[in-house]
Amino acid sequence: MSDEMLKVTVDKFTFLVPRGRFYSDAGVWVKPEASRARLGLSDFVQQSSGDVAFANVKLVGTKLERGDEFADIETVKVNVSLSSPVKGTIVEVNSRLAEAGELMNQDPYGAGWLAVIELADWASDRGPLLDPEAYLAFVKNQAEAEMKK
Repeated sequence: MSDEMLKVTVDKFTFLVPRGRFYSDAGVWVKPEASRARLGLSDFVQQSSGDVAFANVKLVGTKLERGDEFADIETVKVNVSLSSPVKGTIVEVNSRLAEAGELMNQDPYGAGWLAVIELADWASDRGPLLDPEAYLAFVKNQAEAEMKK
């Protein structure tokens, strides 16, 4: 799977959506890595939420059902609770975010990742997730709706 970037510009904002990942409609990306998946926050959500001050991710060993909160972020504008789009166990947490929450704004698809999950049932978790093209269309619609407010 390639990490080629798709992008959409709405008004003066450009949002990036890399291929090679899947997306929840809440803006959590999932990058499959063998029996695991790396999770992070999409470019659209990090831009919409503002500068990240703190990111709190559940501890390694935490078992998650799809829909359970796995992290929350605090920005200058809002506090956002993030639901896991997959079922599994947290096996790694991005410790750099404790000192540098801004990594989520600077590099949401790279250094700003949140957690790695040992997947319990990828076959069924994959179903409700959006592919990059569908998420790009979703972002475009959301951004256009925000502009009209």
